[in-house]
Parts: sequence; structure tokens; C-alpha cells
Amino acid sequence: MYKFICLVFSAMLLVSCALARPQDQRAAAPTTTTTPASIIKQENVNNADGTFNSSYETSNGIRVENIGTLKKITIPRSEDANGQVIEEHEAVILVQTGSYSYNDPDGNVISVQYVADENGFQPQGDHLPVAPQ
Repeated sequence: MYKFICLVFSAMLLVSCALARPQDQRAAAPTTTTTPASIIKQENVNNADGTFNSSYETSNGIRVENIGTLKKITIPRSEDANGQVIEEHEAVILVQTGSYSYNDPDGNVISVQYVADENGFQPQGDHLPVAPQ
């Protein structure tokens, strides 16, 4: 019964939000033009062990590089949802490092370097805010 009440309430909330939005969206839509871009350089290396290296560059200045390496990490002792103890063990994970850059509408080059590992996605760039220390 609780699930049914939650479902009905959620549906009513969704309908009220849809009806409350402004009806004329045309004035807010920006007018943009795009120029087709072509790939001018592309490299892909996929190794049997799961590691890889890929990159490409387009005619409109976009550059992307992505490298995948394997890393052995130690998973600490924990409990699953049922209270079962999972002992400390090692696991191999895929770590991705790379970068991408593009030109913003004002012609500035925006560059991002990143690492994605057991600590999540960690981007860095001059245009990105830095967390307080």
C-alpha cells in the first residue's frame, strides 16, 4: 500500500511540475550554427591484456587522448548488504588517464587532463574550480 501511495504522489508531483513550466520555450532557445568537422588523425591500440591507447584529432581543433592501464589494488575487509564478511583481497582494475581539449565559442582553448581509478574520475583544468584545502 505504501508503494502505491508513493507512486501516486510521485505521478502527481511530476504532472504538477510539467504543468507549471513556462509554455513558450522558443524565446529561450539559443541560435547556434555548427560547422562539420572531420577526423584528421586517429590511432587505436588495443592489447590482449585489456590495456589500450587511443587518440584522435579533428579539423575543428578537438584533441582527445585516452590510455588504459591495469593496476592491482587491495580491497579492504568489509560486509555486504546481508552482513556477510568479505575478507581483504586483491583486485585488478583498469585505470584510465588522458586529456581532451577544444575551442570554446570565444576561441579559447579549453584543456582537461584526467585520471579515472579506484578514487573516481579526477579532472584537472585551468577553467575548473579547485576544492578548498
